[in-house]
Amino acid sequence: MTNGRATGRAPRKDARRNYDRLLTAARAAFGEQGVGTSLNDIARRAGVGNVTLYRHFPTRQALLEALLGESLRGLRVRSDALLTAAMPGDALARWFEAAVEHAMTYRGLVDALVDSLADPESDLHASCQAMKAGGAQLLARAQQAGAVRPDVDDSALFSLVAAVAWAVERAPGDREQILAVLFDGLRPAAGPVRGGGGASGRD
Repeated sequence: MTNGRATGRAPRKDARRNYDRLLTAARAAFGEQGVGTSLNDIARRAGVGNVTLYRHFPTRQALLEALLGESLRGLRVRSDALLTAAMPGDALARWFEAAVEHAMTYRGLVDALVDSLADPESDLHASCQAMKAGGAQLLARAQQAGAVRPDVDDSALFSLVAAVAWAVERAPGDREQILAVLFDGLRPAAGPVRGGGGASGRD
């Protein structure tokens, strides 16, 4: 019986060790080369075969979910906490900046998040949806408080996170200016939008 139990535990222990080694290798590879890194290279770094990698992570999105799913869901937790903030507009801005920082964790991650949100079959889809839903709550509260223009929806907000992350990733020195222009554009406007249909302008 003792030998049987020991034999049964060994494969599970080896599988866990391989899983951890793959995550460590992926974290390093993505950090150096971005999320487009060859999965074969990740397996090689981890010292395991391709079959072992795909047994644990059938897709690139599954690997990203293992690395980032908890922090993506953490953005939802943060958004829930910000729902009680005294200034809804500032709360949305704080969440937005955190979401942008997360989307820049690895080069190329922005595209993976956008694609996964649009694909219900993606292993990363549920975490992206949770992130989007958290932002949507803060957006609605800011709009009700009159801090954000009413013609912005949660899909546009997610697209703005992606767009800002993409831009800042390429021009990090422009981060503060990009965010300032964006937040200014989200405020309720006083004048008519050129071309009709809404309000725009500066106070």
